Amino acid sequence: MRRRHRRHITEEFVLDKWQPRTKMGQAVKEGKITDIAQILRRGTPIKESGIVSALVPNIKEDILEVKLVQRMHKSGRRVKYRIVVVVGNHDGIVGVGHASARDIGTAIRKAVNTAKINVIEIARGCGSWECMCGRGHSVPFEVSGKSGSTKVSIKPAPRGLGLAMAEVPKIILRAAGIQDAWTRSGGETRTTLNFALTTLEALRQTTKVALSEKYKGHVIIGKAGGASG
Repeated sequence: MRRRHRRHITEEFVLDKWQPRTKMGQAVKEGKITDIAQILRRGTPIKESGIVSALVPNIKEDILEVKLVQRMHKSGRRVKYRIVVVVGNHDGIVGVGHASARDIGTAIRKAVNTAKINVIEIARGCGSWECMCGRGHSVPFEVSGKSGSTKVSIKPAPRGLGLAMAEVPKIILRAAGIQDAWTRSGGETRTTLNFALTTLEALRQTTKVALSEKYKGHVIIGKAGGASG
């Protein structure tokens, strides 16, 4: 059972009512940290979802999968909902999370919080030799990811092509702000969680590959108009 393109699936975040539990969260609330990139580029782990909600107020959530899972217990059969979600601001920030709970609402909230804690910053560009417009509408070069037996390669595409791929990576790339791309996938892509994590790992590579000088001016890292590298 799957549900897709459901947005605003959790309660609206209110900064004044937020009570941070970590020093980083307190620094965000006090205005000492004003950009999510300050955290992500240092490689510091995010330990509470409120940090992302405060720094990326336009972040949206989409449900990738809602699945009933069962297991036998000495007291009888136990049923839980397993939820897989993606969060993103359509401008260089994206994350994937999953969670299980007996109540579907609780499972969704836990999955969204996990996705926010696991957000990454991606680089965008125009790596297609057919286009080379210099805008951040696609990936800057081909990247690949792997999770379990699932493999995904994301290739640059010219403007106007759109997202030529399966539904799961399409939702994730759209949440990240990528408008045009091709993908090639293999392995057990029917497992939504592995497919989603593999796609996220491929996007993570956009900021880990060293760029040659001729490409540095055509790559956008994080928000459009932000620093390029």
